[in-house]
Amino acid sequence: MIEYVSGTISVLTPTEAVVEAHGVGYLCNISLTTFAAIQNEAEKEATVRLWVHESIREDAYELFGFSTRDERMLFRALIGVSGIGGMTARMVLSAFTPAELATVIQNEDVRALKSVKGVGPKAAARIVVDLRDKAFELATPSASSSGGKSPATPKNPAVEEAVAALTMLGFPPAPSQKAVIAIHEQMPEATAQDLIKGALKSLRS
Repeated sequence: MIEYVSGTISVLTPTEAVVEAHGVGYLCNISLTTFAAIQNEAEKEATVRLWVHESIREDAYELFGFSTRDERMLFRALIGVSGIGGMTARMVLSAFTPAELATVIQNEDVRALKSVKGVGPKAAARIVVDLRDKAFELATPSASSSGGKSPATPKNPAVEEAVAALTMLGFPPAPSQKAVIAIHEQMPEATAQDLIKGALKSLRS
């Protein structure tokens, strides 16, 4: 069983990271929270550690990577809820930081949960019912929840990156672009991560 992988990032997108360790590249599905946390290290080609969850099915073998054990713990708690698979759990962890999600569960905020793409009313209610007693345990903030930030250039690569990330996460391109541009107009110096987080709130409302 793989506990974590440690190495340099050879490929990084808002949804995937390839960690190269001893000549082997490990493809890990990641959340936006982890993307933000490791972006700076990836750009510097520094060593990065991702805590791993292995998903083994008859038709697939996938790795999910997390910048902290707190986030992995939440992921495992989420996929333990009936009807919540790995990709849906990743969407939830992209919409909320671990601390925010613990608060949402603790407050039994079904409305916030069902606003996440792929989480319907019944699934949101099950998450609250199944995890509310664990909310205090899950409430430890991730030490790496804030990631590196690089200012946008006049060509606005941050806007393009944010729209691409939201599209890869399953949001329609047109509404994603509209939401990102609206936030960028209000905050011209916002990073891609700032734009993504702001757009997620807009798209969930």
